[in-house]
Amino acid sequence: MTTQRVLVVGASGLIGGAVADLLEQRGHEVVRASRSTGEQVDLTDEASVADLLRRVTAAGPLHAVVAATGKVPFKPAAELTVEDYRAGLLDKALGQIALVVHGAPLLAERGSFTLTSGILSHSPVPTGAAASVANGAVEGFVRAHAATLPGGARINAVSPNVLAEAEGYHPSFPGFLPVPAADVAATYVRAVEGVETGRVLDV
Repeated sequence: MTTQRVLVVGASGLIGGAVADLLEQRGHEVVRASRSTGEQVDLTDEASVADLLRRVTAAGPLHAVVAATGKVPFKPAAELTVEDYRAGLLDKALGQIALVVHGAPLLAERGSFTLTSGILSHSPVPTGAAASVANGAVEGFVRAHAATLPGGARINAVSPNVLAEAEGYHPSFPGFLPVPAADVAATYVRAVEGVETGRVLDV
């Protein structure tokens, strides 16, 4: 296995922290970024995303970018406003898209992007319409860009079920079988170290 320098955006979160820890355990150099800790970035601000990537690549080449992030409103569909949908798309979809658009020219040869969608893209719940829309946008972007990235770069999305550790969300996912964060993190490693591209990896 070749050691990679990996930027993990959302590293202060449950999934991002588990991904960063597992990548480090496997010998990779991990650069942690989030809104409030590590290399700071606001994914709703395109200039902040571009600045993050310039700073991180100035210190050395990046072989992979992992985005384990994205906040969306959860409320009954009848209560969702256009602004709620816009906020979800801006934070979860457009923020991750900006990482790819600004990161692709800076990525090392044959590098990779791993984005995050979620099970609600194809299995909706009553309060998850905004998340379904944002997740679907991420997955469409991944499929559309898989054959167009420069330098032989790969791109995939990980689509997690509700996390076992995120008990506060369980009532919103009736009948869903929660998955441990460790299992989700392993799927990100598959995307970073593997050869697949244009895939949505369900877990």
